[in-house]
Amino acid sequence: MKHVKVFFSIIRPLNCLITFFTIVIAGLICGELFDYKIILVAGFTGLLVNAGGNIINDYFDVEIDKTNRPQRALPSGKTTPLFVLNSYVVVTYFAIVMAFFNLNIDAFIIVVITSLMMFLYSYLFKKIAFVGNLVVAFFTGMAFLFGSVVVSNVYCGIIPAVFAFLISLMRELVKDIEDIKGDKAANIKTYPIKYGVRATVKLISITGIVLIISTTVPFLLKIYNLYYFIFVSIFVNGILVYVIRTLNRNTSQATISKMSKLLKIGMIFGIIAILIGTKL
Repeated sequence: MKHVKVFFSIIRPLNCLITFFTIVIAGLICGELFDYKIILVAGFTGLLVNAGGNIINDYFDVEIDKTNRPQRALPSGKTTPLFVLNSYVVVTYFAIVMAFFNLNIDAFIIVVITSLMMFLYSYLFKKIAFVGNLVVAFFTGMAFLFGSVVVSNVYCGIIPAVFAFLISLMRELVKDIEDIKGDKAANIKTYPIKYGVRATVKLISITGIVLIISTTVPFLLKIYNLYYFIFVSIFVNGILVYVIRTLNRNTSQATISKMSKLLKIGMIFGIIAILIGTKL
């Protein structure tokens, strides 16, 4: 029971579920003839890939987390590096096997490449200013593309993938501000460490403004309907405006943590907006 509890803590279930529903919704939106079994398998495969990425990130981040997130299983001593590493191998193995036997070749290649890139991110890329942020944002956008590739309609997933990329980029930069203390101790040169908090807030603000403007494009081009525009304007863009205004006034630790959570909620609302915009 102890190992089960630890396992669920290191995979970060909420993040995994967001990935699962993102892929399923992308498949439902983009698929002309629904094969619910394939879409659900794709969602669960993506969930496992995400879980593997979270696990290996904890493995490599143990020293950083002793400062930034000491309550996590590994730095708190609730589990061992060997258990974490074994969990990563098992989860990633099952993700690749499921993709190989159930999904098309393009989807399988995405799973393999994404799994490899997640390992390289934790081992190498996250130590390079801004590169790590771009890689994580790419993973987030890839969930939509993966769902559309599974149903052989990749172009359908491009717009939501761009939205997901931009809001994820904002959140990763916010998290970098939140993690400055531990990252400095580990000699990791993140964007706010290298260029400063003020410059990072400016980049977050610019990215947010680009995203807000971008969300109007599918409605103006009549790709998504009026219900999408109303929902995204109120719930997604409302959050983005609030986050941008707040960060330009206050970058305390408590505020940064709150903005990170709000951006995650914004991601969920964005998924709902796209579903509304194509199915109502």
